Amino acid sequence: MKIAIISTSPRANSNTLRFCKFVRNVLQETGQHEVTIVDFEQYDLLFVGSAWMKPETLTSFQQQFVSAWGNADLVFFASPEYNWTATPQILNAFHALGGPAFNQLFDNKVFAMVGVSNGRGGRQPALDMTTVLNKVISFTNNFSIISPKLYESHETDKNLDADGQFVGHEVYDRTARAFIDYTLTVAQRWHALSMSELANE
Repeated sequence: MKIAIISTSPRANSNTLRFCKFVRNVLQETGQHEVTIVDFEQYDLLFVGSAWMKPETLTSFQQQFVSAWGNADLVFFASPEYNWTATPQILNAFHALGGPAFNQLFDNKVFAMVGVSNGRGGRQPALDMTTVLNKVISFTNNFSIISPKLYESHETDKNLDADGQFVGHEVYDRTARAFIDYTLTVAQRWHALSMSELANE
């Protein structure tokens, strides 16, 4: 399966990137998946409403982001909690890319949402990303699904090192792996159903 993991924090070496590396490390243990991480440190998407983004004029970062997302069967979005919501960067990206020119980003995908905190937060950014992305999927009349199980990465800097290696409490490792396993199962079932429907057309 092709999987994109999007770290939506603009900060260098963020806790969000640590979690994304952790997910990549877990997924690569089986050797069954093609995994790509996109880091928002170089984020340069135009503000929605100020200009139209066009596929033929994308910057290097924009090409990397759109390519990783577009080629993936499963996309993880991880956001830090800023003032009880997701980063403006990822919400802007959903709006800016949510039109006909980038329609493929919202079609036949499985999405999974993660909220990241260095304390005991993370739920609200995951819920807010879900709300906006669901609306874009609906507005563009596409068929994709957001996995119902989200993950709250608590005390991320105490549980993961800079390379995404687990160094903390066993409950963190167990629950994070359960989230990843659940998400993979949803994605496998979704895409198996999609292939079955294509075969019967």
